[in-house]
Amino acid sequence: MRSIGGMARDSGLSVSALRFYDRAGVLVPAWVDPVSGYRWYAPGQLDEARLLARLRRAGMPLADIRLVLAGWTGADTDLVQQLLEAHLRRLERGLSDARGEFSMLRALLDDREKSMTPLRTATARPALTSPELAAALDAVRFAAGTDPELPMLGGVLFDIEGDALRLVATDRYRLAVARVPVTGHGGSRVQVVVPLPLVDAMRALAGSPEPVRLFVDGDRVTLETGDGRQVAGRSLDHDFPDYLRLISLPAGRRAVVDVAAFREAVQEGPVRTGEVREEDRAVFDVSVIGADADGTVRVCDDGTDDEGGVSGDGGRVAVNRAFLLDALDAGARDRLVLELGAPTAPVAVRRPDDEGTFSLLMPVRLDG
Repeated sequence: MRSIGGMARDSGLSVSALRFYDRAGVLVPAWVDPVSGYRWYAPGQLDEARLLARLRRAGMPLADIRLVLAGWTGADTDLVQQLLEAHLRRLERGLSDARGEFSMLRALLDDREKSMTPLRTATARPALTSPELAAALDAVRFAAGTDPELPMLGGVLFDIEGDALRLVATDRYRLAVARVPVTGHGGSRVQVVVPLPLVDAMRALAGSPEPVRLFVDGDRVTLETGDGRQVAGRSLDHDFPDYLRLISLPAGRRAVVDVAAFREAVQEGPVRTGEVREEDRAVFDVSVIGADADGTVRVCDDGTDDEGGVSGDGGRVAVNRAFLLDALDAGARDRLVLELGAPTAPVAVRRPDDEGTFSLLMPVRLDG
């Protein structure tokens, strides 16, 4: 007999997924301890669990999976073959439809590119304080992307407008924003995406108390101190996504947390292991957090409510645990504000004294 943890490890299904498939009557444990409620699986159920995992990775609907499992061990496999072939045809039709839609989208993008003027061709020379720039870079650097297929996310956006410089970084799964006051910029809005090596060089130069000046001239970006030291390089030849659309979120439930205590709770609390991000099959630990009516934020033991969802009771939401810990560190405060909305809405990590600097963590869709 295997425990639910052993079955998860050997089958490729997470513990939360096994609990869901038990409640759904798809893969019911051979025995459940009436006292503790622990689930135990018979040796023969391992093959069923592995088959179930393969079918789910292939995107087969749960109703069809029930029939496949029911007919898998029978002498007549016609039903199973027909279900597999029918699902493959659905996938092929879906891929064909998606190709058609993407062809249309590419044509629309080509038309838009011809009619739009990028914001990265202008010039700017704002002045700002070195410590504030260093703190802002620390607040966003952790969220920058490293995927070579998305080079426009492999840097930090410098967005200069009016009396503010906003720094923005995202890797699709998290987004960080910081605001730095500037002087001496009276021109139009300027945006450049600064590559990470240059960002790190700027951070090494910043930190002293004297002011620094940022020079943007087309694709050339320079940071210079008052005593003439400077770092310079070329910006990325890409436009950054419209982050203002990404940060316009419905208000959620806010709660102030003691960072040290909450960080320890996240590190020591229950996690979902083996969760899979469908985009790139990455495996990572997941924490489910929730806010109670009294404003207490807690790490939840079990937040699953239905397939692929997290219970909305108390504003529970599942997030990548490592990303949450990174965001707490980047917040650089003893106390931070966590804003929790719907289970499908990002979690916001905010500073209580600085509304212009915050990070967003995309919710994780749990595997079952």
